[in-house]
Amino acid sequence: MTAQESKFIRTAIVGVGNCASSLIQGVSYCRARGEDAVGVSFPELAGYTPADVELVAGFDVDARKVGRTLGEAAMAAPNCTERFYTELSDQTATVHRGPDLDGVAAHMLARPEDRSFRLSDTPALDKDEIIAILKETAAEVMIIFLPVGSQKAVEFYVECALEAGVAVVNGIPVFIASNPVWAARFEKAGIPCLGDDFKAQLGATIVHRTLANLAEMRGVEIDRTYQLNVGGNTDFLNMSEQARLTSKRESKTEAVQAVMEDRLADDDIRIGPSDYIPWLNDRKVAYVRLEGRLFGGARTNIELRLDVEDSPNAAAEALTAIRCARIARDRGLSGPVNAASAFLFKHPPEQVEDTNAHDLVLKFAAGEDV
Repeated sequence: MTAQESKFIRTAIVGVGNCASSLIQGVSYCRARGEDAVGVSFPELAGYTPADVELVAGFDVDARKVGRTLGEAAMAAPNCTERFYTELSDQTATVHRGPDLDGVAAHMLARPEDRSFRLSDTPALDKDEIIAILKETAAEVMIIFLPVGSQKAVEFYVECALEAGVAVVNGIPVFIASNPVWAARFEKAGIPCLGDDFKAQLGATIVHRTLANLAEMRGVEIDRTYQLNVGGNTDFLNMSEQARLTSKRESKTEAVQAVMEDRLADDDIRIGPSDYIPWLNDRKVAYVRLEGRLFGGARTNIELRLDVEDSPNAAAEALTAIRCARIARDRGLSGPVNAASAFLFKHPPEQVEDTNAHDLVLKFAAGEDV
């Protein structure tokens, strides 16, 4: 049986950080628990379950991960996410040394050892070598979990995927699936892509969108809103450099603006990471406020505090996206998979209200026209 005929979805991970750690743990957890696994989004899609994901390669730059297995790298510093499943002896794929490019900000090298990157002395693989690994491992899907602001690095790996014939799931706010130029390249190559920038399973963006949508549905005039996020993982440390935040703020802000009947003025909406607090580790705390007017102009406001473990929150949706990428491959689809991207990502090619987007995923998996 060839890789294309196998039920297993052969997947390469780019960036073996906290989100990748949760994904690696999650695959093994779902294999061990089966139908008893807790909190699985879409337990079955077109015959595929989360246990059908097979992780075949990883790419990273950190000395504590390069050359080790994915199972070992998942638990290596500076990863600090919750260890909800530690029996990872089945995760034997190798983590390879990728190029630095802009995936490593200077300030990420100047922190205590357990809080930042330690670059591997192993020579970085070039494009041809990475393409060869993707082909040798028969990878079908590449999922990108690089640090926010890694524009050049993401584009480098996307080029590798295109040349190797591998579908792409872009989990970060570098715009690939939602960029018409990249979308056209995937279409021309006959390869599907999904993105961009995961909405977490129950994260700040989906909760913020739900509150905004509820207000609009009930005729409440929203005047202004904010979403302020703090956390202690390497993602928040990386984003403490404001220059790396532009696309993240755009992605999160547009996700909320998209559910407003009338877009708010720039000065009336503020969304994005606000501070790095080391002792929070992988916990993310979000503060959301909406101010508006009820009937007759009567004032109202909503304030909410959300506290979540950040990386498992993304990994749940990653397991859905990987399966959707394989379904798209099975059906010979190419370019952005809009029906899945609208539900799973903050900055998809087409924004769709979340309950409708949920239905689109189910229709897509069922093979219905969407």
